[in-house]
Amino acid sequence: MKGWAPIGFSDLDGWEVDDHQAALACFRMSAKGFADNVPISRLAVQPSSELLTVAEKALTIDMGSIGKEGARDFFEANFQPMKFERNSGFVTAYFEPEVEASRTKTAEFPYPLYRRPHDLVKIDKENPPEGVTPGLEYARETDDGFVDFYNRGEIDNGALADRGLELFWLKSAIEGFYIHVQGSARLSFEDGTAARVSYAGKTGHPYTSIGKELVAQGTFEVEQATMTTIRAWLEEDMPRAMEMLHRNNSFIFFTQVKGHDPEFGPIAAAGVQLTPGRSLAVDKSVHAYGTPVWLSTEKPLPSDTNPFKRLMIAQDTGSAIVGPQRGDIFIGSGDEAGMIAGAVRHDTEFVILAPKVS
Repeated sequence: MKGWAPIGFSDLDGWEVDDHQAALACFRMSAKGFADNVPISRLAVQPSSELLTVAEKALTIDMGSIGKEGARDFFEANFQPMKFERNSGFVTAYFEPEVEASRTKTAEFPYPLYRRPHDLVKIDKENPPEGVTPGLEYARETDDGFVDFYNRGEIDNGALADRGLELFWLKSAIEGFYIHVQGSARLSFEDGTAARVSYAGKTGHPYTSIGKELVAQGTFEVEQATMTTIRAWLEEDMPRAMEMLHRNNSFIFFTQVKGHDPEFGPIAAAGVQLTPGRSLAVDKSVHAYGTPVWLSTEKPLPSDTNPFKRLMIAQDTGSAIVGPQRGDIFIGSGDEAGMIAGAVRHDTEFVILAPKVS
């Protein structure tokens, strides 16, 4: 593996005290996905035959009897830790919002979440058709050919209106924006029912971090630019907020998902439900889904007192997650998870566990 060098498990600070049984349960989620040929929503590097073999072994384990030590032995017997040549890992965190919503547009709920339009198509970004900006992966198919799909500002200003694409309606455009950033949400309705929505596609425009934009213009220092402070700033002035939100041209579409275990998070890019505190979003062009990743930080999560040192499983991706040592930790669902996720900006040791070649 170019750029990666083997190290020992004894080199992993905190390895001995992690809950490897919890990590193994998460790894088995990916293993079951492999075995069931679960469709992957956002394709990544294909898992190697060695990783698939280890995944098959994981599914034969009796989780009721293996214990934490036995789970650690499983990882040590089947994987080799690999450290990147430049040790400069960085992690953020994300969560699943829980918000009130409506099935119809009302004065209280005027902002839509959209289904994926039929004319949004994936193209070859290395060889885009005439009329499409180079580098885009998606385009809008018209009778006259392909063109760039509408950006966020155009959609917010009505480009998709009157097409029957509205899935649900929200109270706030800012709420909608953060659901876009997180890629999923749990919605509650006035009649006591609920629904879950998950990522179904994107326009393909580049993702722009409004946090970085606010730091660049001097509104916040880097350490101040948390999700909580940025959201408070946005909610102070809606016209100013919309101008800032529209700097991020990327726009996300959703689908309603049913029948999933409420104990776990939304369906990840790998096609399996996320495990709070164990699932990791990675750069899909670098890492295969299902790869175990060891994270070791000097700082705790806001909900803890000990530095975050944990074995994670790569199961998701995101537009802002770019690079071999970039990760995004799935925290869970709801406001408390959101408070934690919004404050995570941690330098970390980022070590992948590569399956051993027999």
